[in-house]
Amino acid sequence: MMPHRASQPKLSIVIAAPTDVTALEETLVSVLEKRPEESEVIVALGCDYPDPWNIREEVTFVQAPPGSSLVACVNVGVAASRAEVTHVLAAGWRATEGWTAGPLARFADEATAAVVPLTVAADDHARVVAAGIRCGRGGRRVEVLPGRGAMRPHGPLLEAGFWRTEFLRHAGPGFATACGDNCADADMAIALARSGRGVVLDESSRVVAGPARRRSAAFLSGLHAERLFWRSLAGVFLPWALVAHVIEVARHAAARAPLGTLPALAGRLVALMQFGAYLPRYRQLRRLMRTDDDTATDDARTIRIDGPHGALSRPRRRDEAVPLRRSA
Repeated sequence: MMPHRASQPKLSIVIAAPTDVTALEETLVSVLEKRPEESEVIVALGCDYPDPWNIREEVTFVQAPPGSSLVACVNVGVAASRAEVTHVLAAGWRATEGWTAGPLARFADEATAAVVPLTVAADDHARVVAAGIRCGRGGRRVEVLPGRGAMRPHGPLLEAGFWRTEFLRHAGPGFATACGDNCADADMAIALARSGRGVVLDESSRVVAGPARRRSAAFLSGLHAERLFWRSLAGVFLPWALVAHVIEVARHAAARAPLGTLPALAGRLVALMQFGAYLPRYRQLRRLMRTDDDTATDDARTIRIDGPHGALSRPRRRDEAVPLRRSA
């Protein structure tokens, strides 16, 4: 079988598979059947996968540490991306015909940093169930529901989104594991907002939703939500943000009642005591805001200079891992 990988791909499709091998194969089949030309497929594994179909010629496997979360697997895949645009697709989510064409065209605009595809139901591909996420001022992550009067998303879902690779590496690097699988996409959406980079909803691009997110433990939901809020304060009017946050904490505590209220508040208290850990993120968002101002000035003079930025560390490729043991 001849290699299918492009020498210099235009698109990297990152399939993140923390645990579920069956879900991974469902996603792989949909992507390989419909993959566009000049693209590469990267599978970021948090579990063992013996490659029973022998597809190493077509797919690049990279290994995250065993037991890695979805966020960690996504970051390992992004680090391996060789293309200007990276498309993240979680295991269990499926591609549809021509789902990359519209988003790739959107990235012709240099101001665009992310493109949001529509998420459709698995049992009815004509029924749209989500259109990205929004971030409330008080630190709440909300999925955008389709329909008349729907608000513009602030960013894509973690499970399915198109990103300018350079932005992901510059704004993190990668998604924040500190915010967990439930809030990492909101944290990156905040970076998008502070940087002034464009977010586009492309209704021609559709992905089939995978399994619904498991509801996280009350303690972790409070911990991650509180971290999200304190990581988002650069560039906001603090008194209003604090008032909105108090309201959000009360709403979240009520939503977790009765048994989850105290654990959720305990998680928030632990996150609050980690206040010093948020200062680097504050400075980073301020830098993104200054970069946006500098870019606007440069664009007015038709000159753009991109400063250096940190890169994600090189992931361990599948062929570098310890060989799988043959089962008895």
